[in-house]
Amino acid sequence: MYKVFVNEKKLLISKHAEELEKKLSYENYTTLEIALDLLENTSVQELNVFGENIDEIWSEFQKLFRIIEAAGGIVNNPEGKTLFIRRLGKWDLPKGKMEKGESREESAVREIEEETGLKDVELIRFINTTYHIYVERNGEKILKCTHWFEMNFDGEDTSKPQIEEGITEVAWKNTSQIETEVFPSTFKNIKLIVKEFWNSKK
Repeated sequence: MYKVFVNEKKLLISKHAEELEKKLSYENYTTLEIALDLLENTSVQELNVFGENIDEIWSEFQKLFRIIEAAGGIVNNPEGKTLFIRRLGKWDLPKGKMEKGESREESAVREIEEETGLKDVELIRFINTTYHIYVERNGEKILKCTHWFEMNFDGEDTSKPQIEEGITEVAWKNTSQIETEVFPSTFKNIKLIVKEFWNSKK
């Protein structure tokens, strides 16, 4: 199953029909184009494309975009707080585009250290990948795949925002702050990966 966010609307690609607002049975790549058109140009908030061969559907879906891979992390400290950045008025997790020749792990650590000013972040494990779509100024459609890792930080807090990347704040948030401050002012895929991380810890 793949969850992709299109302008903060949800596209679910799955093997079996799910109980979402709109469902389309996969026939060929035209089904995917119709699905995207509905999410981009109508009031539909969530849509499910389903079909037996999910790998084939996903492969066809990816052909509609230029793919950019990124990596980032959910960084936790000994007090159980999680590190967030604030960019363009929204809370976000530190992440960024992978550079040529980098592994996902290397990229995640580098981006976190660059965006937050922390040093010696410890990578624990891979959590999952989130997907969202956006359009470049030249009209090119991008599918951004962000690989998320659990990380720990137990050093001197040297955190400071990377201003040149548009980051205005770096802050540690506890669970209740995440629910009351971060979730109302973040992106759906950020909420998704944080909740998935929490569920994996139960």
